[in-house]
Amino acid sequence: MQEILSYIALSMGVAWASGVNLYAAILVLGLLGTSGNITLPETLQVLQNPIVIGAAGLMYCIEFFADKIPGVDSAWDTLHTFIRIPAGAVLAASAVAEVDPSFTLSAALVGGGLTAATHLTKASTRLLVNTSPEPFSNIGVSLAEDTLVFGGLWAALHYPLVFLIFLVIFVVLMIWLLPILWRGIKGMYEMLRKFFKIEKPKYLTKQ
Repeated sequence: MQEILSYIALSMGVAWASGVNLYAAILVLGLLGTSGNITLPETLQVLQNPIVIGAAGLMYCIEFFADKIPGVDSAWDTLHTFIRIPAGAVLAASAVAEVDPSFTLSAALVGGGLTAATHLTKASTRLLVNTSPEPFSNIGVSLAEDTLVFGGLWAALHYPLVFLIFLVIFVVLMIWLLPILWRGIKGMYEMLRKFFKIEKPKYLTKQ
């Protein structure tokens, strides 16, 4: 039972972390596996390859700075919609590939959905944070996200049951928060539309 919990926590942990910061997730797992602090499943041991670690480290450094510049971070998030979600699904599936083929497919489906939801929450939050005229809130949120990824993966690897409990709480909060974020984004869009006197498309106008 404990082994199954460990596999599930690793699978969902890497999917969740990929939605926040994919490169940090890969880098953390690769370094921990290489240093011997953890034993990765055989299907994830490719992350320990120096080339993969180097590429993840380089991309993490780029994202570290891009993620703290208002506007640039949202553009970065938009681009990574097509990278984080499939990568999160693949990593989630790879984490349980040694267990059973049915686990692999299930992990890909659930993991991809979790990555997508986490990514959407992150991107929506950043859009609202970017309305603040000062850059410090943006930097603070970015640093908090990085810390969350490192701490979350550490918990998933060492305390799988605790991590899964917190993941359930996170998902519940995310379901509650997303409609609020979208209402905020819609309000911001309406404000900008009125400010620049942009007319609504005809298909959105009630007859």
